[in-house]
Amino acid sequence: MKQIDKRSLWTKEFVMLSSINFFLIFMYLLLNSIITLYALNELGTTTGQAGLVAGIFIIGALVGRLVTGMLLSKLNGQSLLRFGLLFFALTMALYILDFGFTFFAFTRLLNGFAMGIATTIIGTIVVLTIPEERSGEGIGYFAVSTALATGIGPFVGLFLMPRIGFTTIFLFCLLLAVLSLVCGWFLSVPSKKTNTPSSDLKWMHVFERKALPISLIILVMTFCFSSILSYISLFAIERNLITAASYFFIVYTLTVLVSRPVTGRLMDQRGPDVVMYPAFLLFAVGLFLLSNATDAVVFLFASLLIGLGFGNLSSISQTMAVKAVPREGKARATATFLIFFDIGNGLGPVLLGLMLPVIGYTVMYVLLGIIVLLTILFYRRLSLR
Repeated sequence: MKQIDKRSLWTKEFVMLSSINFFLIFMYLLLNSIITLYALNELGTTTGQAGLVAGIFIIGALVGRLVTGMLLSKLNGQSLLRFGLLFFALTMALYILDFGFTFFAFTRLLNGFAMGIATTIIGTIVVLTIPEERSGEGIGYFAVSTALATGIGPFVGLFLMPRIGFTTIFLFCLLLAVLSLVCGWFLSVPSKKTNTPSSDLKWMHVFERKALPISLIILVMTFCFSSILSYISLFAIERNLITAASYFFIVYTLTVLVSRPVTGRLMDQRGPDVVMYPAFLLFAVGLFLLSNATDAVVFLFASLLIGLGFGNLSSISQTMAVKAVPREGKARATATFLIFFDIGNGLGPVLLGLMLPVIGYTVMYVLLGIIVLLTILFYRRLSLR
């Protein structure tokens, strides 16, 4: 298999893996922004069923990550990448078929499973292509692909929906899935196969113990951030900020795009604390500002602060997770981190949705800001160990 030049960061493999990751996250978030409306308007579901259609994708992704974490010690990374991308494209094609709610929910489950496999193996392989001494910078650049997709995906979905309809959007995503498959199929990547006994294929071996503390922190952070992914449009309607809402994730994305390369280098040179503590504070302040936003300026400034905060917390935390273990444990560390990342994203909309009718948006965002501040105490204990 082709050897990767360890001295170089911007290898063909790194660029292609980052591009494929962008397409996958872009498709997920594009569909996530319109899928409940599709279920309600086209399938005639109840609101609860529409929520299930949205959430079941995360369940599939979690199972996919768990399975990948088990298989990475047994199978070639390139084979897993090809399978994940192929299965993702096949399940994306099922979106076009209209066989009712049950079939569509099952399609979402399978599509999430494929997404979990593909993104986990990509996250693992890309770490192996980055020089160890530039890991913070490299993962920061790689994370920009996710940040870009986070901003562009929902924006494109909400922009296209009233103009071209759901079926054409599904076809567009299928085209991107096939493009990702072609790019990944012919990519030479480092092998992660190891000769471990078959008894190692146990669920407990999916998780990397040393990556658990920082993964718990990212679970809490994604739980808080999911309030924005899931409810920012409804919040904007309540505050008469609908026009500004369409630019919220654009501001967020641009902020992350500019800041992550800088914070990645800072971590490599001075350690994670110099980035993590300010990022916690900025995320919390952004949530506090958002809770009382009544005009576009404050609303979008909150987006900027949240981008500086959560946008850098997520990438630096992932770097910490993979740097906490030796090379042979990086696959499990990546899977552990991403599993906890998804748990936060999955639990947040459900639990916060139950609370919202009682406490409202203002109290919700204030409480989440307080949770972010309290998490600093847990992180401090972790950093002192």
